[in-house]
Amino acid sequence: MPMLKEVAFYAELEDARRPRGSGKHPFSQAWSSGGLTREQLGQWAVQHYYYISAIPQQFAALYARMPDPQGREMLMENLAGEEPPHEPEKSHPRLLLKFARACGLTDEDVTGAEIRGDILPGTRAMRAWIWELATLRPINEACAGIMVALEGQLPTLYPGYISAMEKLGFTDDELEFFHVHVENDDEHAEVGLQLCHRFSDTPDRQKMAVQAVRGSAGLRYDMLSEIQASLETSQAA
Repeated sequence: MPMLKEVAFYAELEDARRPRGSGKHPFSQAWSSGGLTREQLGQWAVQHYYYISAIPQQFAALYARMPDPQGREMLMENLAGEEPPHEPEKSHPRLLLKFARACGLTDEDVTGAEIRGDILPGTRAMRAWIWELATLRPINEACAGIMVALEGQLPTLYPGYISAMEKLGFTDDELEFFHVHVENDDEHAEVGLQLCHRFSDTPDRQKMAVQAVRGSAGLRYDMLSEIQASLETSQAA
């Protein structure tokens, strides 16, 4: 298979996340249609916090491996967005904690979930996969699997969540975690596409980047399935 040109490669990467995109998951559809309670959203936040709390460190690890200055500059903007150096209260993990409090949880309910044994296997797998991408996988696969596959979904996924939660009475301040991803992640995904293209300089590397997108999208879909099953089990009990 010959090398794909830039536009065709971008399309291939974006298409790879669609078959198991989070927006197609029944849990996401229930969320967007107003079918989840504050308590259920809080339980999602517990799992999601474990998954994303290491993202600033993971981006820092990827930044440290980036071989050229322009690439590092592009990644630094992502890293500063995840953990603003002059506004620590705006770090994404802290914004998620604020949302969890609005769902009725304490910070310890969220941050202590691992020591209580409440973290689901799919959530652990998701976080471990991001560490693998950030620290071990080639740069093109890391950018594809993190920025294209995951950040690239959020600008279209989160608006439906926000609309449903506004109807539940959540304020814009409580939903800041979701708003910042809608505002910023189109740009982050574009950076991921550019970096992925730069470092996918053979047909095989292009193929592996596409597979990284599929892997990330599939793992996040499976994580949502486990969260949904856990909620259904709790409800039945």
